[in-house]
Amino acid sequence: MGKRIIAQARGHGSLTYQVRKRAYIYRIKYPMEEGQAEILDLIHSAAHSAPLMKLRVNKEICYNPAFNGAVVGDTVMIKSDAESKPGNVAMLKNIVPGTNIYNIENNPGDGGKMIRVAGSSAILLKKLDHNKVRIQMPNKKAKINEIVVSGDCRATIGVIAGEGRTLKPFIKAGPKFYKMKARNKLWPRSSAVKMNAVDHPFGSGRGKRIKPKIAKRNAPPGTRVGHLRPRRTGRSK
Repeated sequence: MGKRIIAQARGHGSLTYQVRKRAYIYRIKYPMEEGQAEILDLIHSAAHSAPLMKLRVNKEICYNPAFNGAVVGDTVMIKSDAESKPGNVAMLKNIVPGTNIYNIENNPGDGGKMIRVAGSSAILLKKLDHNKVRIQMPNKKAKINEIVVSGDCRATIGVIAGEGRTLKPFIKAGPKFYKMKARNKLWPRSSAVKMNAVDHPFGSGRGKRIKPKIAKRNAPPGTRVGHLRPRRTGRSK
């Protein structure tokens, strides 16, 4: 009798493959109101790599990744034309080109979707016609590392705190397991060809013969593993 492979079991959503809901109690977003915001606290969130700022604007509470140099008790400005000061939130069309920004909105009002990992930031390159701005993303190895978004989108000025978090190793497998468990990441990951035939389509492999890794376009979950509808295969020339 067969059983679900890991991809199927995770999709089924059992308690074994379910994220810790408490890890996601803090939702990053921008407040609806504009004005001066006070930094009430700096919070460690298991679901985020960067520390979060707890901000209060009038009576509204919101959370935003902390900028480098954030201190409890300081104030930041959340306004469409706020000055270029670390921690301030402003519209992209009103930010000076060459400024480091993070937590950028993809569409105006969505609360920020891009550049939220610790130590990262993007650069506002220049302003274009039709209320558009060009932004350089931090991944310089990518073929396309520049994007164009609406000038009405908001972003936070500065660089996200916690840059050296990846320099410190986990040392032991236990802390790594619980960190990945909190974010519902599969760890440790085992190679498919090392599994038994009952656990994966690439499993067993008597003599470890390399199996084709191109899944059919209409393959059901469980057999839909490997390359999914690749545009091309083989060595790049």
